[in-house]
Amino acid sequence: MPQPTRTHRIRRTLVAAFAALTGTVAPLAAAPGAASAADEPGLLFSCRARGAACDTPVSYTLPEPSGTMTNAEFIAAAAPGARLSQREHGVPASVTIAQAILESGWGRSALSTYDRNFFGMKCFDKGPYATGCSTHNTSECTPAGQCYPTSASFRTYATAADSFRDHGNLLATNARYANAFVYRSDPDRFVAEVAAAGYATDPQYTQKLTGIMAKYNLYSYDA
Repeated sequence: MPQPTRTHRIRRTLVAAFAALTGTVAPLAAAPGAASAADEPGLLFSCRARGAACDTPVSYTLPEPSGTMTNAEFIAAAAPGARLSQREHGVPASVTIAQAILESGWGRSALSTYDRNFFGMKCFDKGPYATGCSTHNTSECTPAGQCYPTSASFRTYATAADSFRDHGNLLATNARYANAFVYRSDPDRFVAEVAAAGYATDPQYTQKLTGIMAKYNLYSYDA
């Protein structure tokens, strides 16, 4: 049987990368015992030759979500970490991606740009996923709606995926959000329950998130 040309191998690699970004086709198989894209978000394995398994897997690091991306690119880059958070903690990936979009301004916030913190996670302690703490200027508001400038300590992360996992861990381990997990297969209701439990003070928070989820069909990323 003729061996694949270099062009064919490059094409297979590009197809695999596109598949992992869009979720349209399963990634090519990795060598037995090797990590897979499902095990490590942002890491893709492809093959140098044809066959059911790869004798020589080649790894490719997918881009992290950032404020320099288009909306479609941001969503594709955020999806692996959101899916991992769903597998670990049960938060629908569509919810995690939508919250990252809304709370980081599509990755343009200072927290997400410098510290990979996409959810404004405060640093009262590092928790299981953060690498440290960083102080940023912010604002706080009283129950009466009066806001004032201040500074606060926020968690820093090595990767966006760790930020997403920490967000999922917060929701899954805080008793106030327990009722949301009754609706893990209903992302819209999940969001409503999280908002009702006091996650955000914005009265339009549920509508904003579900609007983002519907506009960009983020439900397609849910396991």
